Amino acid sequence: MAISLRKTALILAGLAVAGGLAYWTFRPQPVAVDLATIDRGTLEVTVSDDGQTRITDIYTVSAPVAGTVQRTPGRVGDKVVARETVVAVVRPATPALLDTRSRREAQAALAAANAAVRLADAQYREAETELELVRAEAGRIEELGRRNIVSDRSQQEARAAVTRAEARLASAAASTEMRRRERESAQARLEGPEADGSNGDDDCCITVKAPVDGEILTIHHESEAVVAAGTVLVEIGDPAELEVVAELLSADAVRIPPQADARIEGWGGPPLEARVRRVEPTGFTKVSALGIEEQRVRTIIDLVAPPEDRPGLGHGYRVTARITVERHEDALLVPLGALFRQGADWAVFVAGGDAVARLRTVELGARDARNSVVVSGLEEGETVVMHPSDRVAEGTALTQR
Repeated sequence: MAISLRKTALILAGLAVAGGLAYWTFRPQPVAVDLATIDRGTLEVTVSDDGQTRITDIYTVSAPVAGTVQRTPGRVGDKVVARETVVAVVRPATPALLDTRSRREAQAALAAANAAVRLADAQYREAETELELVRAEAGRIEELGRRNIVSDRSQQEARAAVTRAEARLASAAASTEMRRRERESAQARLEGPEADGSNGDDDCCITVKAPVDGEILTIHHESEAVVAAGTVLVEIGDPAELEVVAELLSADAVRIPPQADARIEGWGGPPLEARVRRVEPTGFTKVSALGIEEQRVRTIIDLVAPPEDRPGLGHGYRVTARITVERHEDALLVPLGALFRQGADWAVFVAGGDAVARLRTVELGARDARNSVVVSGLEEGETVVMHPSDRVAEGTALTQR
């Protein structure tokens, strides 16, 4: 009997050990996961796109007259001083050669001008002689008036006659001067260009000076060239006065508040502080690299960072503009990697103190590229599963990877 009990005890002990080993072998293993803690912080919602730097005020220097612009004395990047530095030299165009018909017309005009001068001279001499005569007659009447031989009216008429004669003489003198200038003009039309293409004066050329302090940005005619009046020769600006122009999608542009904060990145240095100055009221159509037509809006951004913080950044450089459209301080944040769809709602797996996954739906607010604002469903300090796989479900045992 004692032997039987002993055998029974050994059998039961063996069965218990076997059952324990089977349970240990086949029990569900905890799933290794990455965990994140729900915490408070600042969330910024931004829009970004490529942009280009440009100098705020660019001044164009144009040819004041038609002629030949000489080789530019400066080079791109040279500093210039307002009203001192010569940025262009223009030799005015010489008169064109006249064809036979035009020359004959000019010669006839010169002959007519000579005749007009002779006529004006004759009229001047006539007026001069008449004035002498009237003055002598007036003197005689004045003398008779002192003797009370003629009336006061006769004396007044004599003085008026002198005044009229003087006016006619002045008119004749002005007419003579006008006719002589017309003759000079007619003579000038007959003058041809010099053999060497210049007028022989040392001061034949017009020097154009810089209108403002700054640097030469663009030279449109580096070598000597014939230009018309108003042709742009040089562009000048101050590289310290930079702004950024970004062409944003119209759907992003409408979200930008006035004076929104911005950061300029991707220029080759650390991010620069900036501020939106203006979102233009009109958009335009632009075809993307994929051939899709998009409505874009130009946004002008001022650089807040001083020039010493952006060495080397100049006009026409490519940058990335990142503009803040929303900012949430002390917000409860959940990583986007912990979120997944549960029907029409957003959900997360919360890792409780018992290391077991608990499914929980959450309500979200604004989001950026990494986090989302939690409106409800989570508390500060809770732990959530990052990037849960299909092995994680309600009640799944968890272990931190």
